[in-house]
Amino acid sequence: MNNKNLNRLIQQALAIESEEAKEAGALGYMARALVQASMPHSRPDGLVFERTNGAFSLVMMGHPHAGLPYGTVPRLLLAWLTTEAVRTRERELVLGDTLSRFMAQLDMIPTGGRWGSITRLRDQMRRLFASTVSCTYDAPGTWALETVTIADRARLWWDPKQPDQAALWASSVTLSDRFFHEVTDRPIPIDLRALKALKRSPMALDLYTWLTYRMSYLERLTEIPWGALQLQFGADYPYTPQGTADFKRKALAALKKVLAVYPKLRASDGPRGLRLLPSPSHVRGA
Repeated sequence: MNNKNLNRLIQQALAIESEEAKEAGALGYMARALVQASMPHSRPDGLVFERTNGAFSLVMMGHPHAGLPYGTVPRLLLAWLTTEAVRTRERELVLGDTLSRFMAQLDMIPTGGRWGSITRLRDQMRRLFASTVSCTYDAPGTWALETVTIADRARLWWDPKQPDQAALWASSVTLSDRFFHEVTDRPIPIDLRALKALKRSPMALDLYTWLTYRMSYLERLTEIPWGALQLQFGADYPYTPQGTADFKRKALAALKKVLAVYPKLRASDGPRGLRLLPSPSHVRGA
């Protein structure tokens, strides 16, 4: 991370520290299951993606005509969906009358073309809304399974060539009943300003949401082996000593960004893994 990016994160951190998320209108939420285990960081091969966090496993299945969601955009989308579901207590969420207005909520600037942000957003929306998530918990004497689809229905009426023009009908997504209850029953509070500050890095977004959650209940020094964290977050690295070393290097670089926006977080490289000490919650009074 160069000095320019670090200074940008520090300035954003100072703004976050000066005003609580709720007071700043930046209190958001993330689905608990997708905090404990992450989505793909880069374009995956195939339609099945699995992550493990101890006894908890998450399998995400993509639609044959859409594929699996990956990268930063679906993470920002999930935060928006969860926050809106918590705020409105409605399964049907109106995305906005214009594409540019919705993209502004995700801190995205509309750009056209094959590789533009509009194309990327619409592609990731299709991938995310059509996905199915299966969660299992497998511990001695206990086994549980729950499978949910993200959305029952989605309607995207925006004209990508005219992002500022209002469509005749409002674009919307209707969350499945099970997913709606998953994201509203016990959501994880987050600061949306931190997500926007970290939006260039899927790994940093994952670590921020997970560490924010972890610090809400951590009571003593804990060290998590890098191999275990790789199972949880390191989808793009082979399970070899070199692959784990590469994952560790990438995770520590992402952690540096997280610490820039969450300076009271006490997390560091330990002798055997990621060393965590009880820290103040990043979202107080949520």
